[in-house]
Amino acid sequence: MAFPERFSNLPDYAFPRLRKLLDAHPPGGAPIAMTIGEPRHAMPDFVGPILAANLSGFAVYPPNDGTPELLAAIAGWIARRYGVAVAEDRLMVLNGTREGLFNACIALCPEQKNGQKPVVLMPNPFYQVYAVAALTVGADPVYVPATAANGFLPDYGSLPRDVLDRVAVAYICSPANPQGAVASKEYLADLLVLAEKHDFKVLADECYSEIWRETPPSGLLQVAAQQGADPERAVVFHSLSKRSNLPGLRSGFVAAGPQSMLRIRQLRAFAGAPLPLPLQRVAEACWQDEAHVTASRAQYQQKFRDADQIFAGVQGYQAPEGGFFLWLPVEDGEAAALKLWRETGVRVLPGGYLSRDAGGQTGVANPGKGYIRVALVAAQEETQRGLTLLRDCIYG
Repeated sequence: MAFPERFSNLPDYAFPRLRKLLDAHPPGGAPIAMTIGEPRHAMPDFVGPILAANLSGFAVYPPNDGTPELLAAIAGWIARRYGVAVAEDRLMVLNGTREGLFNACIALCPEQKNGQKPVVLMPNPFYQVYAVAALTVGADPVYVPATAANGFLPDYGSLPRDVLDRVAVAYICSPANPQGAVASKEYLADLLVLAEKHDFKVLADECYSEIWRETPPSGLLQVAAQQGADPERAVVFHSLSKRSNLPGLRSGFVAAGPQSMLRIRQLRAFAGAPLPLPLQRVAEACWQDEAHVTASRAQYQQKFRDADQIFAGVQGYQAPEGGFFLWLPVEDGEAAALKLWRETGVRVLPGGYLSRDAGGQTGVANPGKGYIRVALVAAQEETQRGLTLLRDCIYG
């Protein structure tokens, strides 16, 4: 029986791979989970009442692109957050942004670019859906190192011109998963200029945009509007998973230029899974409320301060600008994760599981191999205890 070969080189996904590494060994203490980016702060208190009031909505097919009320709430949030007016026909509700990041590449990446196989750029380390999207459309994924040397943001402009001329799509994540780096307005402006010069689209994953230490991160829509960029260059993704502590709601949105959105919506009409109507009503309320976001962000900011204190003096420690992960340097990520589990019960993710060995493309081997990713999602006291155990075990 024949199966497609385009996915044959995919490694195991990060978390099954982690279970293979750790689960054969007993934990060295009461387990503390610091692996997955699953927020555990309280979800908004209005979720239950709204859901209960709209249960009858499960009896009907939901609007494919989003209810008018939800699209208006999203447009209103974009205007308040970024000062940009986005028409509702340039928005589409997503059943989780992973769906959108995958399907937008399918909808927008051409079969050829300048008569050649297209290229999809992505930072390395990266959210794994970027790579599988590139393989699905038959493009060459190019993994561009995002390391301490370049501020943990990929330098796409340094790639050879023959590569850039084949680029159809470039993914960017800010605040970055896993490193927490934030792309400045200048970085995003330069990326849009590069996209115009070499005729490609930027798919900006901004799912962590509302979790920051000191200053709200700039957004690609904001920068594109300020410099008068072609709106078709920017395709932007946001989520309620991190912002509103609702990963199980599976609700996000994509914003794009009118021609891009026509193609994204068309693909959704044929093959998408729209968000159930009661969940759209909940999402509408979430985008209209900032109080719960502010309260949750304050908890993360306190955990950032705790981490700074716990890791003070640890060589190579860098406090993240945004997101809720620590990206901690170690000699070997797998060895450190296994040692930590066996000796303390603290469970973290080896950085190499989020990146690829792309030495043949960039001259840089797996840039995540010497790191572990630590999620600061648990309650403050548990997070403090886990970080202290980690410090004493790995850096003591």
